[in-house]
Amino acid sequence: MQDKISEGLASLEREATVAAVAEALAADTEPAAVLASCQEGMVQVGERFSTGEYFISDLMLAADIFKEASAQLDIGITGGAAAKGGAVVIGTVQGDIHNIGKDIVVSMLRAATYDVTDLGVDVPPERFVEAIKETGAKVVGYSGLLTISFDSMKRAIAALNDAGLRDSVKVMVGGGPTDAAVCEYVGADGCGRDATDAIKLCKSWMEA
Repeated sequence: MQDKISEGLASLEREATVAAVAEALAADTEPAAVLASCQEGMVQVGERFSTGEYFISDLMLAADIFKEASAQLDIGITGGAAAKGGAVVIGTVQGDIHNIGKDIVVSMLRAATYDVTDLGVDVPPERFVEAIKETGAKVVGYSGLLTISFDSMKRAIAALNDAGLRDSVKVMVGGGPTDAAVCEYVGADGCGRDATDAIKLCKSWMEA
């Protein structure tokens, strides 16, 4: 039953995945076990993306299927017992309203058992600071698609310094134009090209 869930999600089969989740819950399978199967499917999606078999559009579809399938679970995908990877705060920085890439990263991180607080788009620096204090997050992600977002990322990191949080929080940046040079310019600890990079960064930092 649970193999049907992970295989359906990994194959991007929406109806089959949602039906398999409903069937498993009807058979009194623990919601946490069902969620684990959904997460395994997302891991396989990430692997196929890394090898070039899947593309960004496939990641978007997988994230959407994951949301729909896991919505049937009482424990949800935003926290609780299933969120074992640690707390992460993420948002698109002030002045930028692009959200597709951010939403994919959020879904993939949640699938990887991280407790993600998604602040949305056009997020001012002080809101990131507030969210980190509220959640105790050890990782924060700044997303931006526009080149003008680089200065917003820099201001957001400066706000962490002003709040005395910078030494206790790892910062990752992402978005189409971000690279190592941008990472150095804004003062981040790492940058990612895609959701799989974000997961690798979180894993390395959380386990350090």
